[in-house]
Amino acid sequence: MKFEEITHRAKVIRDKYAIIEKKVAGKPWGSLERTQGLVVDVGDLMRLVMAKNNLRKAENVDEQLKHELADCLWSIIIIADELGIDLENAFNETMSEIEVKKL
Repeated sequence: MKFEEITHRAKVIRDKYAIIEKKVAGKPWGSLERTQGLVVDVGDLMRLVMAKNNLRKAENVDEQLKHELADCLWSIIIIADELGIDLENAFNETMSEIEVKKL
């Protein structure tokens, strides 16, 4: 799947969430709420990485890791879109800068 297709699918899911958010919170989430959610997801990811490294206990760690990493990626894609950032271009530019300056 190409990045453009991944981004499109993420936006379709966001639009479905917006319907639920409007019913529950009175309005769809924006970048602020989405970033707060991402922080929670990153905390969950950290606990799972710790479990993978035998520092915590968790069941089905690999399955949970796949889910949490995908959740974080979805949030980043949607936050970037909501802030007007072309994430694919930003990623490529940043990797080029790192390659030239740091490697």
